[in-house]
Amino acid sequence: MILSVAIIKGFKTEIQDKVRGFVGDIQIYRYDLNGSFEKSPFVPNDTTLNNLKNNKEIAAYYPFATKPAIIVANGEVEGINFKGIDATYNWDYIKKHLVSGKVIDFADSTKSAQQVMISDYTAKRLMLKTGDSFIMHFVQNPPRKRKLTIVGIYHIGIENLDKGFVIGDLSLIRRLNNWQAQETGGIEVRIKDFKILKTVADDVYAKLELKLRSRSVEESTPEIFTWLSLLDVNTRVLLILMLIVGVINMITALLIMILERTNMIGILKAMGMSNTKMMKIFLYNAIYLVGLGLLLGNILGLGLCYLQQYTHLFKLDQANYYLDYVPIEVHLTDVLLLNGVTILICTLVLIVPSMLVSRISPLKAIRFK
Repeated sequence: MILSVAIIKGFKTEIQDKVRGFVGDIQIYRYDLNGSFEKSPFVPNDTTLNNLKNNKEIAAYYPFATKPAIIVANGEVEGINFKGIDATYNWDYIKKHLVSGKVIDFADSTKSAQQVMISDYTAKRLMLKTGDSFIMHFVQNPPRKRKLTIVGIYHIGIENLDKGFVIGDLSLIRRLNNWQAQETGGIEVRIKDFKILKTVADDVYAKLELKLRSRSVEESTPEIFTWLSLLDVNTRVLLILMLIVGVINMITALLIMILERTNMIGILKAMGMSNTKMMKIFLYNAIYLVGLGLLLGNILGLGLCYLQQYTHLFKLDQANYYLDYVPIEVHLTDVLLLNGVTILICTLVLIVPSMLVSRISPLKAIRFK
């Protein structure tokens, strides 16, 4: 049970962090009928920016824009979305997933406009490495191309993100689209506590100017978060099945103990011991076995959890699970709750078989062999 809960929670947290780390928790963009990847430009007014700045649940926000493009390199062609960001972008997440190179340096605006970061997936398909240059054709009328240099290669582990985006300078998109200096395609918002995402997202949306709208990461990537929500159902089913197996084992063990001690039961009853006291003897013995099992189970379960958490000993196929190792997330409250519920349920169900003692006749029990 401990392993099941720790693995499911760890898996959900890791996948959530991967998605929200790349696309943000909330995206703000212009309200229009544009359904393409390239959003219409807008300039956020002071009220919108102040509301974001003064919201205590928001950790950071920064402008971004996307533009469809085609990479031509080493005789290969790859369609991608160019994601433009600026110097305010928080690189903490990308740095954790760097395979080689570094992040874009915005200290020199001329150089930053020529720098890009691509995924390990795209780099392998196009046979590129850090320091290589290639031609990127931006989809517009008329098409325009730029020579860009790879400064870093990252690996998120989610195929849709790895193969779909290249990270570059927002100023390049502004020049290509003839936007004003403050115009942007959207604003990414990162919040402090993901558990209150819906509350914060609703608050952000309510305070936006009329021309803007917002969408949370759960709304922009519903397929992933719907899949993750189904894992909660799997967890409940697993826990119930394990509990049923444990309860059946304990009932069987108690019945065997009663049958093995039938002679003793008859003698004690003949000596005047009441059924209630007799039941307590077997019930206390059964609870002792439950406690011993819980002790060994906690040592083994938590031991495996911490072993995996610090060594990543057990691996996964990243192509199928988005992770290359089994994730673990242990919470003391989960461990205590599992132990408490297990003790309570086992104690309650053991009362029924222990009542069998009251039905045993002393005369027949003494003669029982």
